Amino acid sequence: MASIDPRHILLGAQAGAFALPVCDHYSGVEVRMKKSLALQAEMTEEFGTCVFDVTLDCEDGAPVGGEGEHALLVAELVLAAAPKARVAVRVHPVDHSAFDADVATIAGRAAQRLAHLMVPKVESVADVQRAVAALDAAGAPALPLHVLIESPAAVHRAFDIAAHPRVQSLSFGLMDFVSAHGGAIPADGMSVAGQFGHPLVLRAKLEIASACHAHGKVPSHCVVTEFKDLAALQTAARTAARELGYTRMWSIHPDQIRPILAAFAPSEREVDTAAALIEHAMAAGWAPVQFEGRLHDRASYRYYWQVLERAHHTGLPLPDAMQPYFNEPLKAQH
Repeated sequence: MASIDPRHILLGAQAGAFALPVCDHYSGVEVRMKKSLALQAEMTEEFGTCVFDVTLDCEDGAPVGGEGEHALLVAELVLAAAPKARVAVRVHPVDHSAFDADVATIAGRAAQRLAHLMVPKVESVADVQRAVAALDAAGAPALPLHVLIESPAAVHRAFDIAAHPRVQSLSFGLMDFVSAHGGAIPADGMSVAGQFGHPLVLRAKLEIASACHAHGKVPSHCVVTEFKDLAALQTAARTAARELGYTRMWSIHPDQIRPILAAFAPSEREVDTAAALIEHAMAAGWAPVQFEGRLHDRASYRYYWQVLERAHHTGLPLPDAMQPYFNEPLKAQH
């Protein structure tokens, strides 16, 4: 039993069958995109695994009238990224005149190097289907989609959107969501404090997280624009992770990456407990066991395995007995 990857036993309909890095870092200006990719390579070397995605931005990064040139630049940066890089691209919304050209250029040239494609301002399943059709036409039928939920109507449809098989993750677009309320939510609703206090914003975050977990997808928390206040950022990230059910968060400045990793990482004690319990479970052939005065079975094994997944994706060292399950050659076999 010890030779069987625990993912095959523990992950399924009641849990996400995959895990993503907990940080998704956005940049759209050429010099910053290049610096982001260089930083990712440096931190991959430091931690031994890729601890954050880099998403190159065409929606806000492309100059008006220069969308085609920007898409070509982004495609070339994706192709030139390090072999172990996790690079994604945010294209224009499906109703934007540049959307089809974005997908044709970027997915058509570099789909094999992309981790996913982010589509903003998704309002319905029809928008997802539109994006899927464009990807398929570009020769990228297996590329996962991440989508941004940015309006009250999209929040209402979040469960249907999350159910689509090509959708891997839902992100919350805070700024557009607040703006979509015509002034009914004050500007403070976009702040690091207000976004956790206003009932409509909080409700939207919970709906998106719940929709993702209902379908085994990854909920990704919105940005904190006060990028110089790293203490406030880490508090926000911990709240998103510990209270709102998010397993991933956006970064918009390199200084935000490490605080996000720290906030989403389990403690050393949590990792040690998880590893010891999983060892007991494997020794028992995944039958119920007693551990530290409590009874455990596969329902709790699944939780503690996901603690180890999160530790790995935040660059924490794993106990020796668990390390082989996170080596790239072993994972590639499954």
